[in-house]
Amino acid sequence: MGTSRTRRAGARATATTRAALALAAAGALTLTACGGSGGDGDKSEGGGKGSSSGGVSVQLPKLDGQKLQVSAVWTGPERASFLKVLEEFEKRTGATVDYIPSGDDMAGFIGSKVAGGGQPDVAFPPQVGVLREFARKGWLKPLGPEAKAQLAKNFSPGWRQLGSYDGTEYGVYYKASNKSLVWYNTKVFKDAGVAEPKDWAEFFKTAQTISDSGVPPVSVGGADGWTLTDWFENVYLSQAGPTKYDQLAQHKIKWTDPTVTQALTVLSRLFGTTGMLAGGNSGALQTQFPASVTQTFSGDQPKAAMVSSADYAATNIAQTKAEVGTDAKVFPFPAVGSRSPVVTGGDAAVALKDTKGAQALLTFLASTDAAKIWAQAGGFISPNKELDQAAYANDTMRKIAEALIKAGDDFRFDMSDQAPASFGGKPGQGEWKDLQDFLKNPKDIAGTQKKLEQDAAKAYGS
Repeated sequence: MGTSRTRRAGARATATTRAALALAAAGALTLTACGGSGGDGDKSEGGGKGSSSGGVSVQLPKLDGQKLQVSAVWTGPERASFLKVLEEFEKRTGATVDYIPSGDDMAGFIGSKVAGGGQPDVAFPPQVGVLREFARKGWLKPLGPEAKAQLAKNFSPGWRQLGSYDGTEYGVYYKASNKSLVWYNTKVFKDAGVAEPKDWAEFFKTAQTISDSGVPPVSVGGADGWTLTDWFENVYLSQAGPTKYDQLAQHKIKWTDPTVTQALTVLSRLFGTTGMLAGGNSGALQTQFPASVTQTFSGDQPKAAMVSSADYAATNIAQTKAEVGTDAKVFPFPAVGSRSPVVTGGDAAVALKDTKGAQALLTFLASTDAAKIWAQAGGFISPNKELDQAAYANDTMRKIAEALIKAGDDFRFDMSDQAPASFGGKPGQGEWKDLQDFLKNPKDIAGTQKKLEQDAAKAYGS
């Protein structure tokens, strides 16, 4: 499909700035007290009435009687938080918004809707490769002037470029994520006598000590193949470096490359060592992402000590009795190479219908007003650089968000999310399936690489 061969942000990171970001992220996760950052953005409450200056950051048109349909992958607590955002939009405009979960296969879901002429007004593809695929097929409507003005005011060029295709802006990255984190159960760590590891060698040693104490150290949601791509990307970026990462993301080097062998070898040792995974390999393959988080923090005898997950794991932790910042803490993904990786992801809102309501919603989502609503609800970080950081629900999320904003455009976007959907974004096929097979048999590194390359070559048309 060639979608990931288009230009992307963050392709020229320097060692200095990446090291600074890693330090910022590490400092961000020590849960030290902090105040809100500055910025000229809106400080209004979620209801849009009352900022510190008595106004709101964005004006929206009246849409009385108009009906919109919106689709995203969010379910459960994330869905509940997003509905608060849509409720505020309805209140301000008079429109009625119907939310439809798409399931993990956003490309397949939207494709079927477009074929039947019933596509939603606005969708949130969670992969930049899917966004570009939609744009290439002519399914997307360009951002209007009001939405573009909010983007120019509130977002760095890198995030704007990620929402663009062939020089045209289509997407508003409303929700971002820091995927280079490990959440841990503080009681299990204390009982095992271990501390936060700084690099991969310490991480493996810590995991072995926790295993010896009687608790499986690592929880993996292998039933959702995308969790395994996150594991791979963090190890690969840290070990192989940003240049190789960009080359592999664009399929300019093959998945049979020695750098891929090295990364899979690291994961093979973790996934292939008895006692490391909660439920063993078969159990991990039957565990969905939400359960991989909650089982790490539920009850007096949790099923695991750690789970590698993005910031949005806080939403799942909130479904347990654990308190973020005390019972549940977080550290940067340990450095496998010279520095810890920084991998980001995000969900971009795009218009599939050229309507006044769709453009108004995109304008709202690009504003600080909309970002603040979910920030206050928790389990969310925004790439909106003008959002008052005091909006975040707790110090942990605030510090993670600050690290993202301080990064500017010096980040690497999730590799599988950049790929054509048939390789990097569909359950049961491509990279998701190949890495699930690898989790089932971690010793088969060569076979895994061969299958990854076959599937990548087919998807990229090379």
